[in-house]
Amino acid sequence: MANFYRYQAYGNDILVIDPAEFPMSITPPIARLLCDRHFGLGADGICYGPLGAGPPFSMRFINPDGSDAEKSGNGLRVFARYLWDKRYVKEHHFPLAIGEEISYASILDEKARSIRIGMGRISFLSDDIPATGETREMLNETLEVNGEQYTFTAANIGNPHCLIFGQKADKEIVQRYGPLIEYHPMFPKRINVHFVDVLDEHHIRMAIWERGAGYTLASGSSASAAAGAAVRLGYCRNPVNVHMDGGTVQVTIDEDWQITLTGTVEPIASGQLAPDFIEHLRNMR
Repeated sequence: MANFYRYQAYGNDILVIDPAEFPMSITPPIARLLCDRHFGLGADGICYGPLGAGPPFSMRFINPDGSDAEKSGNGLRVFARYLWDKRYVKEHHFPLAIGEEISYASILDEKARSIRIGMGRISFLSDDIPATGETREMLNETLEVNGEQYTFTAANIGNPHCLIFGQKADKEIVQRYGPLIEYHPMFPKRINVHFVDVLDEHHIRMAIWERGAGYTLASGSSASAAAGAAVRLGYCRNPVNVHMDGGTVQVTIDEDWQITLTGTVEPIASGQLAPDFIEHLRNMR
């Protein structure tokens, strides 16, 4: 038995692999093949869990390149929907975790289509990103890429984000500059990169480059970071509706800079891997 479950959140297509229904652990080579859109199932990432006895039920979120993500807003919401669908949880409000960090999910309708998740506290401190140089809030700083200067703000919401306001937020630009900034020496652990347009005081639009995944249609942690930065810089007021290529989520920021993300999750399919493919995976370990 090797079951998989596919969900999508604004075009972020995510696999859920439950260890209770899968015959092997997910190593980086196995994750890369499962996420491959030609030779595997294809996905923007994998929720691997629940791990251990809950509650709270925990998971790993694994990027398409096989690396583990510290945080995934859409991954957390997909995992919450899976826990609800499989009746691991029965209350509408419950804890869940990536690693040791606990978040709280709320199921907002009887079909569990709309889900709110607590994303934690946003930080703009360089030590939290992390970034080189003296300790400071990384607001409206400058970096050089291919001879061009960009003004950016950096934030951490469990994972690091470089947010460039005032530039056109489109796929072509983020695909061109995202990988260059992701590996910029200022960010020793690499960084997610986003171009952000401020539409009005409650609406922004962003294009997303995810560390370990590349260009994606949507990202919950990226939306959270962009909204928090827009409020911190005085561009927006709470709440902030974040428009991405895959759809729109709502982000709220409280007085202590705690972030809450609300959006939809939809199940797409479930199935079993073919025996030959399972054998291929076993041989990769």
